[in-house]
Amino acid sequence: MLRVLAVDDEEPALEELLYLLDRDPRVGSVLPALEATEALRTLGRAVEGGTEAIDVVFLDINMPGLSGLELARLLGGFAAPPLIVFVTAHEDFAVRAFDLKAVDYLLKPLRAERFAEAVRRVAELTHAGQGPRAHPAGPPGGGQVPVELGGVTRFVPVADIACAEAHGDYARLHTRRGSHLVRVPLATLEEQWRAHGFVRIHRSHLVALDRIEELRLDGGNMTVRVGDRVLPVSRRNARELRDLLARRATGTAARAR
Repeated sequence: MLRVLAVDDEEPALEELLYLLDRDPRVGSVLPALEATEALRTLGRAVEGGTEAIDVVFLDINMPGLSGLELARLLGGFAAPPLIVFVTAHEDFAVRAFDLKAVDYLLKPLRAERFAEAVRRVAELTHAGQGPRAHPAGPPGGGQVPVELGGVTRFVPVADIACAEAHGDYARLHTRRGSHLVRVPLATLEEQWRAHGFVRIHRSHLVALDRIEELRLDGGNMTVRVGDRVLPVSRRNARELRDLLARRATGTAARAR
């Protein structure tokens, strides 16, 4: 059964979290903490105990002093880090949370069925050997993006995303199965996904380099085709894109020999 640490600086929110955890038959014991430093002390005692290591931390983000994101980053440096489930009233931190290898991201007010789904994920990972006694494996495809669909959070692998389009402070992600609007600026995605092969081709478009099927010049204007979408390439981004595509072509030819 799961050994859980619940962290929230607001007592009513912590009590609700404890109530939901106590009701779940997959949860064996729950330790509460009202601040991140208290949580660190609790985790330290658990590590010293060895057999009583914490399996998962249900963690608020906005807390005085050390934030939930900062605490999660510290826990990632543990030799055997616990799994992390963020519980917050704010959507804005979702991408940063999953960069920290969070198992799930729950939005307040909590819904019982959504909460149970998060516990199920944790239980499956723990039973598969990805709990605190082993380093959790990174999510498939170099990362995942949480998207809300009809009140349900789904996880879209970055590897499935062909391009992203700016919508103010939001971005629309395009995959073969459809599109998803996430509350993350395109500039943030550009910075975080550069290592996954994404390139900015226009102030409004970020594209996975290996999804570009065609590059076209027409009257001095450059476009690329990504699936059934034809996207403009700005002049400031054109040279970098041509260089990247040329290197990709050279690498492909070398591997073919």
